[in-house]
Amino acid sequence: MTRTAGEARSAGPGRQRLHEAALRLFTEHGVSGTSLQMIADEVGVTKAAVYYHYRTKDDLVVGVVAPFIDRLFEVLEAARARRGRRAQVEVLLEGLVDLIVDVRRLYVVAAVDPVIAHLQENYPRMREIGDRMRELLAGPDADAERRVAVVFFLSGLVGPLGDASCRDIPDEDLRRMLLETGRRSLLPRRGSRA
Repeated sequence: MTRTAGEARSAGPGRQRLHEAALRLFTEHGVSGTSLQMIADEVGVTKAAVYYHYRTKDDLVVGVVAPFIDRLFEVLEAARARRGRRAQVEVLLEGLVDLIVDVRRLYVVAAVDPVIAHLQENYPRMREIGDRMRELLAGPDADAERRVAVVFFLSGLVGPLGDASCRDIPDEDLRRMLLETGRRSLLPRRGSRA
């Protein structure tokens, strides 16, 4: 049976080790600065062993990012299931902040690496998650100010997660600070129509 682009062999410890090694190297060298041979060397396998799991480097990158995207979709679905805009935004903010603090290194790579941004053209599910988050946070008929606030918040999340000056902040404190910022910026005021 042949695999289609983006389709990997079944999950297992070998694939997980590839993901962990790839993420370490992506964090250090960027996606474009990391070769499949570097990943193979990091894991202690041959390049052919990497190809056993993934047909291309792009497929490997998507494999590394896919669990994060899946979890984001779960957060979005939980938010959409709530009644009322305020409750939806609150659930999305809490879930998003919890997730990105849990996977700091992956989020920073996914948010800033130009290779991953380019992959969104070939893997629509990656692009769809951003569109759906912005849509839910902005709400229907969002004005320019609201759209800017949403994009500003989402773009700004990567700063404290990736900046060396914030690495000493404990996860719980960082979660609280990011969530408070999101609430101030994005929660509709009580009694407002948004």
